Amino acid sequence: MPRLVLATANPGKVIEFQAYLPDWDCVPRPAGLEIEETGDTFLANACLKATHIARLTGEWAIADDSGLMVDALDGSPGLYSARYGTTDAERIERLLFELGDELERSARFVCALAVADPTGTILAQAEGVCEGEILRAPRGNGGFGYDPIFYVPDQGLTFAQMTPDLKRQVGHRGRALAALQPQLQALV
Repeated sequence: MPRLVLATANPGKVIEFQAYLPDWDCVPRPAGLEIEETGDTFLANACLKATHIARLTGEWAIADDSGLMVDALDGSPGLYSARYGTTDAERIERLLFELGDELERSARFVCALAVADPTGTILAQAEGVCEGEILRAPRGNGGFGYDPIFYVPDQGLTFAQMTPDLKRQVGHRGRALAALQPQLQALV
């Protein structure tokens, strides 16, 4: 089973990647490694992180950069989704405050993925998007991040109300990984 270092410190993402990639030995990045996200797109940040982790560990690495883009907020929080507050609750509270009574609540989760070989060369990349809308109050207890307020109309559920399998099928990360799978298969 090939080994793949995950370029994330987010425990929720580690669990998701391990479920998405059962044919790979997915391990979290070494503790204490911080990577400054200086890219101006999700894909640029994913490539930057994958390259950095691969070079530091000398192993294959996969990185994602993902975030929530809210139309009424001109795409915010976007690249700064994880830095919109210090906790998930603070991030949700800030987003709901900024939206206020806005009627237009369309949004999308975007995920960009990049895979680098041990030299840091990017050999695979993909993106996935899940369209939805922002609720006025959280619903559900699953997931992490903005999941309790991100409602997917086609499913009639928030990400936090979905089973992990359903979220993998319809979510942005699952869609990006599905697009990446053929490229990964070609690498092994």
